[in-house]
Amino acid sequence: MPSPDFLSTDLFTGLAGIGAHHDSPQGSHAIVHDSGIATQLLLFPGSEASCSRAALIPLDSATLGRVEALVRFWRGYSGRPVPPDTRMTVQQRRRLRLMMRAADGRTNGASYREIATAFYGTGRVASSPWKTSPLRSTVIGLVKGARTMIAGGYLQLLRHRKRS
Repeated sequence: MPSPDFLSTDLFTGLAGIGAHHDSPQGSHAIVHDSGIATQLLLFPGSEASCSRAALIPLDSATLGRVEALVRFWRGYSGRPVPPDTRMTVQQRRRLRLMMRAADGRTNGASYREIATAFYGTGRVASSPWKTSPLRSTVIGLVKGARTMIAGGYLQLLRHRKRS
């Protein structure tokens, strides 16, 4: 949104080249790709991409995540190193990739055994009886988790874990 006059007189030229955008009654929507990061932007009606900007962040349970996303966006546009997204660990990202691949396999008619063979290799799958194999349980769990994600559970990925 346009920055109020009392906040800053600096022009942030990074948004001037947002490229293709879609105008709507809510404003101009654009997806900006910079440093391997895709960011969705909304410029309110009447906003100019070349004037000074301010970020509007709702104060709710997702505020900290939004602030972190804004910091990553600003650092990327300022040519500074972008800190990693802390919402998921490396292990969670790996499991998510496996879940989506397993769901793709099931959708395309692959059996659990075929999925396990693709993930873990023929030798490892054949090393124990399939009906009692831990790999079978793992693959079934991956497919089940993927179905939950596809049914809307993916929205949890956007939220930070609550610390107890």
